[in-house]
Amino acid sequence: MAILTLTSDIGQQDYLAGAIKGQLLQINAEFNIADITHTLSPFNYPQAAYVCRNAVKNFPAFTYHIILVNLFEQKPEQLLLAFHNNQYILCADNGLLTMILEGKPEMIIGLPLDKLAIKNTLYCIQTMGNAINDLIKGKSLLEIGMPDVPFVEKNHLRALLGDRWIEGQIIFIDNFENVIVNITRSEFEEQRKGRSFRIVFKRDEVIDKISETYADVPDGEKLALFNSGGYLEIAINKGNAAGLFGLQGFAEQSQNQYLQNRLFYQTVRVYFE
Repeated sequence: MAILTLTSDIGQQDYLAGAIKGQLLQINAEFNIADITHTLSPFNYPQAAYVCRNAVKNFPAFTYHIILVNLFEQKPEQLLLAFHNNQYILCADNGLLTMILEGKPEMIIGLPLDKLAIKNTLYCIQTMGNAINDLIKGKSLLEIGMPDVPFVEKNHLRALLGDRWIEGQIIFIDNFENVIVNITRSEFEEQRKGRSFRIVFKRDEVIDKISETYADVPDGEKLALFNSGGYLEIAINKGNAAGLFGLQGFAEQSQNQYLQNRLFYQTVRVYFE
């Protein structure tokens, strides 16, 4: 039984998330469908890449991951089906794929779209579902679409590095308003080189140690730890870090808007001493 995951920014307010599952089950009633989330912030590629990257790696090999994020950034002519690290990923040709994988996939094909078709979300899910069903029935990737097609590539959001510092962007704020920064444990330790450090945000807030759990500090106190995905997290034990400190997630916008939004503390800097 094939496992399919669904990730999208379409929300849960209307019929569409249910209709997507209905369309997939019409194609193959034995699809085992698992939701990752449907509440990604619209058009926020760094957030989507973070969520997808850390969810995908936890599924069994040969799971099919359908990612419905910003399907219509441009008028679509193809969808993408990639195979990487024993996982299948299906998504729009909008640059998100390389942000999720932090590079190019091992194998990729283009799923052409009928030029005469009405290209809405349900048409896209039918195209993806049919491709998955063909693979399950034994067809090869090369039989399903166009191999090695040109596709849009975007770089994932990287932390900025200096000799004595590393600066990360806030890429996700979870349900508890814990703040996740795009600094991984490996990047932190490589840049640290055994030195002491200060994690600085909102100009005057400082943390100088890494906790293992939220309970390492008293209720209401701030802390930093590396979460289960390996990313730096700023939190308050039994509190709301994002709201209290005025922290907001990074969003892709024009340069002028980005500079304005920096006033709302979208970055966290670590100084090494």
